[in-house]
Amino acid sequence: MATREATWAYRDDHDEFARTFYRRFGDGVVSSIGIGTYLGDPSDERDANYHDAIVTALESGINVVDTAINYRHQRSERIVGDAVADADVDREAIAVATKGGFIPFDGERPADPGAFVRSEYLDTGIVDRDDLVAGQHCIAPDYIDDQVDRSLSNLDLDTIDLYYVHNPETQLKSKSREAVYDQLEATFEQLEERAAAGDIKHYGLATWEAFRVPTDHDSYLSLPEVVERARAAAETVGNAATHLRAIQLPFNVSMADAFTVESHDGAEGPQSALWFAHEAGLDVFTSASIMQGQLAAEIPDDIAAKLSGETSAQRAINFARSAPGVTCSLVGTGSVEHARENVDAGRYEPLGADAFDAVFE
Repeated sequence: MATREATWAYRDDHDEFARTFYRRFGDGVVSSIGIGTYLGDPSDERDANYHDAIVTALESGINVVDTAINYRHQRSERIVGDAVADADVDREAIAVATKGGFIPFDGERPADPGAFVRSEYLDTGIVDRDDLVAGQHCIAPDYIDDQVDRSLSNLDLDTIDLYYVHNPETQLKSKSREAVYDQLEATFEQLEERAAAGDIKHYGLATWEAFRVPTDHDSYLSLPEVVERARAAAETVGNAATHLRAIQLPFNVSMADAFTVESHDGAEGPQSALWFAHEAGLDVFTSASIMQGQLAAEIPDDIAAKLSGETSAQRAINFARSAPGVTCSLVGTGSVEHARENVDAGRYEPLGADAFDAVFE
């Protein structure tokens, strides 16, 4: 797993970056730009491109890699594992994150997806039919336990540094909010046990809408309630403190809801997801930091003028990692050229708090 000593040594080896490039995560430090592995066809060519991009980034100053078991039908996890092993970097200097929730295919999309899900997950008892939503999503404890094992195998790691429950708001399509909180608490108990066993170091929730929408939205989940459920899970298992450490959500120039929508009850009233997470001691990893490539082409002129960077992608990255409470902004990195461009974004200072606030005036 990533360790305090190795991550701080990695930072010292890359002291050419801007002063605020590396940020605290647990007892170590991580780069404020991370590698995403979501997009792309499930092909050998894309695997090779991802491998070389990840190795380039890891050897150049980025030490966060984010994936999920369902990304590219498990290929992304497997290529992350290969790249972490092949990079000339101490494994203990790298924070590897993955996710479980969506039923993954294996290498490619099967001719009959429904038959695959039945034979692989329903007939084997790994998934109870009542826990399966939209034919593809499950966050029940036994299923997540199975997915942790598969991810450890795909990544060829002893420990996953950060394991996310993936898009739990999907369950709201067929379950009440209270039922989803109850299932999350049960799954958190399972993850607390895996953390105690050393299989994962931290866990969190990777969401798309849940934490950045108003309270009356169909996909809304309360961050305060999630934190309370995690604390209860840790107490049930007998852990001294919860291993809930982070959330992941979209944040970029065009999707700033996590900063602007105040839908989580804090000590002094409603707060945005970013502010609540910051005050609750949760790290925030932003996804869609360049809006799946769209902001690499162009960002609004009035915002671009306030941001540092030579390219639109670099300025968009620096916007995302300037937000209060953001630990790391994840960027899809499918080529060596993109890896180098993203790494170079870290040579610029992000906006300070006052300058960031001014963007919204």
